[in-house]
Amino acid sequence: MRFSMIFEAQMNDATPSNEQRVLNNCVDQAVFAEEMGFDAIWAVEHHALTWYSHMSAPEIFLSFVAARTKRIRIGHGCVLMPFKFNHPVRVAERLAMLDLLSGGRLDVGAGRGATQQEMGLFGVDVADTYPEVEETLRILSRIWREERFEWHSDRLDIPSRPITPRPVQAPHPPMFMACTKQDTVRLAADMGVGALVLGFGGPDDIAGLRKIYDDAIALRSGDSFVSDHANDHFSALCPTIVLDDAAEAFRIGTRGQRFFAEAIHHWYGTGNPPSLEIDAGDNVSEMRRDAEIVTARLHEMNIPVTPAATAIYAPPEHAYGDWRSAIEYAERLIDAGADEIMCIAQMGTVAHEASMETIRQWGTKVIPHFRSRRSVDSRMVLGQ
Repeated sequence: MRFSMIFEAQMNDATPSNEQRVLNNCVDQAVFAEEMGFDAIWAVEHHALTWYSHMSAPEIFLSFVAARTKRIRIGHGCVLMPFKFNHPVRVAERLAMLDLLSGGRLDVGAGRGATQQEMGLFGVDVADTYPEVEETLRILSRIWREERFEWHSDRLDIPSRPITPRPVQAPHPPMFMACTKQDTVRLAADMGVGALVLGFGGPDDIAGLRKIYDDAIALRSGDSFVSDHANDHFSALCPTIVLDDAAEAFRIGTRGQRFFAEAIHHWYGTGNPPSLEIDAGDNVSEMRRDAEIVTARLHEMNIPVTPAATAIYAPPEHAYGDWRSAIEYAERLIDAGADEIMCIAQMGTVAHEASMETIRQWGTKVIPHFRSRRSVDSRMVLGQ
């Protein structure tokens, strides 16, 4: 079982001075996560999504974190891999450099872009995103192992060149794919890459997606692998605020989740701009109201309304509370099939101090609970 943190660089105040503060706070939180025993941190890549994510150059953020840490793994999750976002050779070069300078601590996640807001900025055609993500993953698995590399396909021509540097991890850094739908979970399994399940659906949703992932693994032949080295790691998102005052943690967590939902649905074109007040009334009721608005907009746009479309607005039953409730929620995610619990506390209205205290509570109470349980289970297996 692995425990990680993920960073969006969300903010309700999008001024340059606050961007500087929030990004430095994220670095401090990631460094503190290593001190508190977390195994990994992840940073997203998004563009032109004011409020929702100002993490437009995650490789620079991750380099700052790598320089201030020694052990924690550095997750680039996810690199937007359609060619107009990032040319595959530039992806290979940047990631190899980061792997070398971090001492072989890099994990690589692939993404296709969340919104037309982002795709339109770079001229990305949504129809090209899935095949180009897959092609980039195939290129990476080869480019990092060959002294000279060339590639010729219907989409891309790369002439023979020595591409340097190459990563220290052999055969290459572990590869993952961002997954929010059943089809992408199935695709990740078929391609032999780990699944980063980033939805807010909770343990029941995780259990269903894990079954799809495992069923696809059982049926695959390996012909569709993007590398000869498969990664079957399944990571599940865990929204969390943990404080001594459980009611206050729930209030802060639900407010953060509401901001997260309002911000992203605004850029999907189905919601209003996010409410920027830190304290904004009955957030659970507001989320229910927002879910109704989003559902109505989807109907107007003739887009099928699926549970995933409004899951982020569901009454929160995540790890918002004290450390005991966090352990209980983590147990449910583990029972659902998670190999990794990916905590998200850095949501737009959540104060830095609340995020740091959440990391401290996980590090001093929650993670040790599972580490000690694993130790006991190991002794039982060995008959000690």
